[in-house]
Amino acid sequence: MITCVVDYVIDAAKLPDFERFAAAWMRLVQREGGVHHGYFLPAEGASDEARALFSFESLAAYERYRTLFGVDPDFIEADKIREESGCVVRYRRTFMRPLLPDDEPGDEPGDEDG
Repeated sequence: MITCVVDYVIDAAKLPDFERFAAAWMRLVQREGGVHHGYFLPAEGASDEARALFSFESLAAYERYRTLFGVDPDFIEADKIREESGCVVRYRRTFMRPLLPDDEPGDEPGDEDG
């Protein structure tokens, strides 16, 4: 499994637009076989940070999902929310491998020892 962590700097005055953007992408990740773990939004005090986490079974599965950007009408519509509203100032994407409570440290899928 690979988890994509997206760190956003958002325009806090446009939080409702960002929430619409987030809702659209959660549906699309799910539709394409991913598991969306949610968006994490500012809760208290002034903040311009938000985060999203979603997983696919493999990097290849994630890359199949990425081929739909700019092609699939639903992807284009979802991205249009960001473009037209200006709710996202910038973002950074990182890929991580989760270690879950039932996992043994060092065990990865395909390990001969595990």
